[in-house]
Amino acid sequence: MSTRIGWLALTCLAAVALGEAAGVAADRAAGDAKPNIVLILADDLGVYDLGCYGRKDHRTPHLDRLATQGMRFTCAYSAQSICSPSRAALMTGKCPARLNLTNFLPGRADAPSQRLLQPRIEGQLPLEETTIAELLKNAGYATGLFGKWHLGGEGFSPREQGFDTVAMPPANTKPSSTEGGKGEMAIAAAAEKFMEENRDRPFFCYVPHNNPHIPLGASEELIARNSEAFHPMYAAMIETLDASVGRLMAKVDALGLGEKTIFIFTSDNGGLHVLESPGTPATHNGPFRAGKGYLYEGGLREPLIVRWPGVVAKGSTCDAPMVLTDLVPTLLKAAGVDPEKAVGPLDGVDITPLFRGEVLDERTFYWHFPNYTNQGGRPAGAIRQGKWKVVEQFEDESAELFDLAEDVGETKNLAKEEPERAERLRGELRAWRKRVGARMPTRNPDFDEAMHRRLYIDQDSSRLVPGATAAETAPAWREWRNAMNAAVKGQSPRVTPAKGDIHLHAKDAKVHGKRLRYEPEPHKNVLGYWTEVGDWAEWEFDVPAPGNYEIEIQQGCGSGSGGAEVAVEVGGRSLTFRVEETGHFQQMILRVAGEVELAAGKQTLAVRPKSKPGPAVMDLRRIVLRPAG
Repeated sequence: MSTRIGWLALTCLAAVALGEAAGVAADRAAGDAKPNIVLILADDLGVYDLGCYGRKDHRTPHLDRLATQGMRFTCAYSAQSICSPSRAALMTGKCPARLNLTNFLPGRADAPSQRLLQPRIEGQLPLEETTIAELLKNAGYATGLFGKWHLGGEGFSPREQGFDTVAMPPANTKPSSTEGGKGEMAIAAAAEKFMEENRDRPFFCYVPHNNPHIPLGASEELIARNSEAFHPMYAAMIETLDASVGRLMAKVDALGLGEKTIFIFTSDNGGLHVLESPGTPATHNGPFRAGKGYLYEGGLREPLIVRWPGVVAKGSTCDAPMVLTDLVPTLLKAAGVDPEKAVGPLDGVDITPLFRGEVLDERTFYWHFPNYTNQGGRPAGAIRQGKWKVVEQFEDESAELFDLAEDVGETKNLAKEEPERAERLRGELRAWRKRVGARMPTRNPDFDEAMHRRLYIDQDSSRLVPGATAAETAPAWREWRNAMNAAVKGQSPRVTPAKGDIHLHAKDAKVHGKRLRYEPEPHKNVLGYWTEVGDWAEWEFDVPAPGNYEIEIQQGCGSGSGGAEVAVEVGGRSLTFRVEETGHFQQMILRVAGEVELAAGKQTLAVRPKSKPGPAVMDLRRIVLRPAG
């Protein structure tokens, strides 16, 4: 065998041999036993980056083979076109707007070049949110994470969110004969060990790779092997990622677990199509517009391949739109967990019927992205209903309407030709934002219009047309890139700090009145039965440092019970908010009541309804007081 191919080819050949040796076992009836789950998540891999999705200059033999063994989705959407919120949605089954985690962590800072000021986002996935790992662990699964988390640091790690076994090798490694540039083989080895150790019990093996996120890295040998690609180093990284997936496919088969394992491969957001660091743009997204950081199809569409023997037909394709948030209720139900009873309503839906080749009722899909991104994206929202999609720009309240059946590249804005349709969809998008408690940006008093025009109007990266190669594409964008970086130099993003905030939980409240009580069931964990306007709750707590604190309420309210006026009394002030209907009392949203100045030391906070137009006031899960600086 040629030494030029080296470790990668050996890995590939071994994986193929083991896969063929496993043979084809009899189909296992769904539900006979709890299936193992292997969920592999690439980092910034675009929908057009795999051979089985039409890419001719990338080598992905293992993933192509996985597609022949299962179902390939042609219209799988991420919950957000950027990493952290997409990952949070994949862990919780909730949309990023509901979590108030809408941008990468810690996010892009505000700058004079940006017309709007971004809302403060959560700086980590709150521990109060229940993850799929926690629910599967409670159902008897061994749980392991191998790779990238990007949802919080110390105190908010995967270990605090339901993962018993955690291995997070360095994100950037020196390519060698046994390792790639993003720790791919160390990640694969840790996942293989976990599967082997837990082969006799159901396991959830979550493998979020660092590949192919920047900085790019691969061996010179593999780069030379992919010299004809759009981006040779990127193509080499994709080949390495594919080899690591092939290792896990082979391991599952070698352990005799292939017939009782759900094996899934997908990505967190679209491919990086712009110049962002040396050696980029990394890729292009084929016929789709833009990429990472944008709500156009190139930023939202993901590869999704699902192998589930006995449920998914081999070599099948699904063209129905879905969102990766759907994987949470789908996998929970496969494991025998009722999401409604375990955690309450989720934003995703069970898509097992799609796996079986059945049809789901037409759905409406929503996205909320009130942030600026390093790729040139601006605050926006989007809605897709049937073949129609609206992208709403928050800076100037303009809207683009696209017919995706005729124009998948989103090149022709039909808003002027179909104004009624565009406005109806915008109305539905606004109503959804209200239901999920989405926070909106505000006007920037330090806005510099000339800087804005230079970065977002004169050179709009959503309309970037790639050259024949990445090297040909980059030069025209170098000045733009330098200006984008300079605009936020020395500025700090507005995120919730990991330390310093104060959490007041429903279970710790002192309850006053006739019917209000704490409901401890896992899917509730709320102050409920709030049917008397005279009932109220209070907490005593310590303020570690004096200052201004933002008061955030996590509330749910069923249809027909919204509109109650509620006072939050703390620090000698009374803040009032109106309860929003969320569709279900356990379907929670986050509300900011306002800010108060608090002295250090003992404090008391009371929540008192002032009116109750419906049958109940609300359910309340927590209150957070966070430093407002």
